[in-house]
Amino acid sequence: MLRGGRVSAACGCDEPTTTPETEEVERPWWRDRGIMVPVFSGVAFGTGLVLEWAGAEIAAVVAFWIGLLLGASTFTPGAIRNLVTKRKLGIGLLMTISAVGAVILGYVEEAAALAFLYSIAEALEDKAMDRARGGLRALLKLVPETATVRSNGASVEIPAKDLTVGQLMLVRPGERIATDGIVRSGRSSLDTSAITGESIPVEVEPGDTVSAGAINAAGALEIETTAAGTDNSLTTIVELVEQAQAEKGDRARLADRIARPLVPGVLVLAALVALIGSLLGDPELWITRALVVLVAASPCALAISVPLTVVAAIGSASRFGVIIKSGAVFERFGTIHHIAVDKTGTLTRNEPTVTAVLTADGVTEAQALHWAAALEQHSTHPLAAAITAAAPEAPAAEDVTEQAGHGIEGHLNGTKITVGSPRWLDPGTLRDQVSDLEEQGMTVVVVYRDGVPVAAIGVRDELRPEVPEVVRTLTAQGVGVTMLTGDNTRTAHALAAQAGIEDVRAELRPEDKSAAISELGRTGSVAMIGDGINDAPALAAADIGIAMGATGSDVAIESADVAFTGHDLRLLPRAFAHARRGRRIINQNIILSLLIITALLPLALFGILGLAAVVLVHEIAEVLVILNGLRTARGKR
Repeated sequence: MLRGGRVSAACGCDEPTTTPETEEVERPWWRDRGIMVPVFSGVAFGTGLVLEWAGAEIAAVVAFWIGLLLGASTFTPGAIRNLVTKRKLGIGLLMTISAVGAVILGYVEEAAALAFLYSIAEALEDKAMDRARGGLRALLKLVPETATVRSNGASVEIPAKDLTVGQLMLVRPGERIATDGIVRSGRSSLDTSAITGESIPVEVEPGDTVSAGAINAAGALEIETTAAGTDNSLTTIVELVEQAQAEKGDRARLADRIARPLVPGVLVLAALVALIGSLLGDPELWITRALVVLVAASPCALAISVPLTVVAAIGSASRFGVIIKSGAVFERFGTIHHIAVDKTGTLTRNEPTVTAVLTADGVTEAQALHWAAALEQHSTHPLAAAITAAAPEAPAAEDVTEQAGHGIEGHLNGTKITVGSPRWLDPGTLRDQVSDLEEQGMTVVVVYRDGVPVAAIGVRDELRPEVPEVVRTLTAQGVGVTMLTGDNTRTAHALAAQAGIEDVRAELRPEDKSAAISELGRTGSVAMIGDGINDAPALAAADIGIAMGATGSDVAIESADVAFTGHDLRLLPRAFAHARRGRRIINQNIILSLLIITALLPLALFGILGLAAVVLVHEIAEVLVILNGLRTARGKR
């Protein structure tokens, strides 16, 4: 391939010389040399046929020569260059030899047909690859060209690429966010559908993180930038997918392994047909058949079908929020039959909230939360944030001391308040009710007032609402689900029951999760999905590691093979279905490509099909596998 940038060792095509910037330039097809040269080759060939039919033999030959030279100019220079500089025998070389041989034997018309059909097939392949990449490169267009920043009290508009970390960016309603950042003032809802695939607007307020490319739908926001304009979550996504498109999967390598020895094998076979046939019969007849054999056995459909399908599928997945890091990962994805799921932040929201308040006689829920929040606002414990959020108006307690692993105590209006674990503070008359809350998967803290138990507060990281549906869908797809968590067994089983997961493994350290993955992997391919640093060993150990949120934990993303740009778990069964469909299409293309070669060889060898007919059948097959491969670019909901 001479124009589009994809490399096929089997085809013996040029390495890409374009830069990312030049690849982004879109030209209409009538100004694209890669399209117009094959088109003019076809026009010249068609003109030659008309002139030949009209009896203008000399004019017809001239037209055939023009078509031949135009068509050959798209693949012959690259084929010769690869042979001389890299010692590569590619399909372009086979076509060049066939065309030269046909001309020597006087078959200029057939040579022109071969050059035209092969050049137009290559052009279609290039445009198909460009289309497959188009959705990915379009992600970068989600970033606006300019951004408004606050500088010395004034609003200044600067190019978005010049943004640096720490600037205060003003985003008005209807504008896109130019780079990642943290909201410092203002409240609004963001449309992130183009980035994450999630259709529901995301509400943001001061302290919330936002990503490049999201649309501010309501109020004005002031955002402190946390990434440069040229190095944010969108550019990271694009880099990951481009890296994936450059790496070939197992089947792509299988196609190369078949095509690499096939090219010299075809040359040897054609030479033997010409030599033996010439010794035993008419040299012209057998040399002609040798040329036909040369074309018939060319594995170009095989060489392009798999990489094209993988590129199209990876680009399609990126558009609905699934970033796949390599072609090999995409192909393995289609073989997964079991998935291990982290609990916190994956099955749950990772936002603990107060879900139950138990009180003793004479105490209201509001009082209990008021007393507990007065102490907890001094704590950094994750449960403290949930309790403080439930009573944001509570005053701060005094003389506060915290005992790690147990609880916290202090004074409020002269009264001693203590908040802590039921293992440290006896719940008293609330003991049975506390046990019930723990059975429901809640973490409970007990509140004492002047040494007497007055309340118990249940906090739980709630299950994502889509989880039960996702588990049912995965089960229907034949994918087994296991929960892995470092949380206590009782909480884990309570949440698993809500989710519909039967296999639960709790109280695991990071190394335990990795060991569990290895155990699950003994019975088949296994994937792991998580979002935190403690999930990294398990993500790396799995056949496929999936990170929740492409802007989440860097360690998790680096350890994973796949990253979701959003946090909607419904992406998971969709990604599985997409990968399995892509694998089926890859198999179809490999089988079709090999069948074409198998069928054409004897037909060519025994003279049933001539050069023009073989070229036509071969290139039609090439177009078929391209179109079949591009079906993965459309995807399915």
